[in-house]
Amino acid sequence: MQRYLIDHLRDAASRLYPSVALPDIQIEKPRQPEHGDAATNLALMLTKLVGKPPRVVAQELVDAMRVDADHITAMEIAGPGFINFRFSPTWLQQQLNHILETEDFGKSGLLAGKRYMVEFVSANPTGPLTVGHGRNAVLGDTVARLYEWAGASVTREYYFNNAGRQMRVLGESVHARYAQELGLDVALPEGGYEGEYIADIAHDLRTREGDGLASDPTNPKFKEAAEHLIFEDIKRTLDRLQIRMDTFFNEDDLYKDGSIETVLKKLRASDLAYDQDGAVWFRTTAFGKEKDTVLVKSTGEPTYRLPDIAYHVKKLERGFDVCVDVFGADHIATYPDVLSALDALGYDKSRIDVLIYQFVTIVKDGVPYKMSTRKANFVTLDELMDEVGADVTRFFFLMRSPGTHLEFDIAQAKEAGEKNPVFYLQYANARIHSILRKTEAAPSAEVSLAQLTHPAELKLLKTLADFPDAILSAAMSKEPHRLINYLNEAAVDFHKFYHDCRILGEEAGLAAARTRLLHGVARVMKNGLTVLGISAPEQM
Repeated sequence: MQRYLIDHLRDAASRLYPSVALPDIQIEKPRQPEHGDAATNLALMLTKLVGKPPRVVAQELVDAMRVDADHITAMEIAGPGFINFRFSPTWLQQQLNHILETEDFGKSGLLAGKRYMVEFVSANPTGPLTVGHGRNAVLGDTVARLYEWAGASVTREYYFNNAGRQMRVLGESVHARYAQELGLDVALPEGGYEGEYIADIAHDLRTREGDGLASDPTNPKFKEAAEHLIFEDIKRTLDRLQIRMDTFFNEDDLYKDGSIETVLKKLRASDLAYDQDGAVWFRTTAFGKEKDTVLVKSTGEPTYRLPDIAYHVKKLERGFDVCVDVFGADHIATYPDVLSALDALGYDKSRIDVLIYQFVTIVKDGVPYKMSTRKANFVTLDELMDEVGADVTRFFFLMRSPGTHLEFDIAQAKEAGEKNPVFYLQYANARIHSILRKTEAAPSAEVSLAQLTHPAELKLLKTLADFPDAILSAAMSKEPHRLINYLNEAAVDFHKFYHDCRILGEEAGLAAARTRLLHGVARVMKNGLTVLGISAPEQM
């Protein structure tokens, strides 16, 4: 319906004001149901452009709109110039038929033909995925699912680095544990990795290779064993969360194929990179920053910005229309430098879309639980899923806006009742199927839906019809919690409908129509939970 109203508003405004560049037309649901089913503030946005009071503009738009009475039964001007719309029950009943005829109801073609790449997780293979990585992983995968339901072709990419100091220290840490298992007095390197998984890797390596590696701490087998086993562990963890990557991109390849050097040369040629104090600097003051930024340290080691610039060049050259980066809040100060460099190098930086999320605090026994991938006191994603389950883990990471700090309450997550927000939705879905099993009625298309006129029925029909718009809203804002909010509303409306409207024991025609409505709710609930990557059980 949003698209229908936008198209008709644009048509009316274009005929009324042909010389005016129309603003983006917004359709919203009024906060108070008595104000209608949809509303627009287009008249208020046009008032200065056309030189008329907003209520006059609103009346002109209403008079010029050519809506069908089978779609819209009333258009009303309210307040300073809002236009409120009321949907036709006939249209709502037709939407129910469409829902039941369309298995993937909710999908649209808004992004059809577009190629999206979503890069997320991107943890180096130095240890198991922690809760700190979890929000990134679940957000990235769910945003990718939303884009797919909006019609885009999506590539999920994992960017990592298996070279550099971190990986060298990882190999040395494995060597130390390997030597200790042999009874040798070898200490962990400074800043070494202390988690138990390092001892497990060392034990596995010793089982495969024997005892002859202790004398050579630089042997690449230590690092290679760690990388292989850690990546296998990461992939298993992601699989538990229903996350499967399409491609893995290694930062080290950017050095091997000359991409890093090429970017540096181009920045120098543009007078945006220069040498000072033995380091190479990026002239970020040219883009409004107070200080320039180091690209290559005096040790010769590049900072993160340089390979990140080269990597994003690669992304854009691979032909994606939009490249989404899922970053934690610690990247807020760094990613603008990458975008500035891309712009200076002649690339369209608007094709890079950054999703910044705030960090997660795990609350255990009422106390925030600290995590560290180098110490032995971090909480892994697997441990969290062992504790509360994969569905709950995904849901809790999604149920707040990405820009909001997330407190993951273990007690609430383990609650096996309606106080647990994911179980509330799953119980609603299971209850629907329980009722349908009792009715033993198929959703026949021969049923007359004209009988669905009870306020609770109409409210539920309106909510179901909103599902495609809820998907698009969550996709274009990169805010999956909007879909959760929608599903909560659908569940509330279902419970209200079932409380107010009998099915069992009702007159046959009305019971059949209400049964058909239940089948529509079941489809929307299942599809919505599927987009979130959460199971939709029919029994609990």
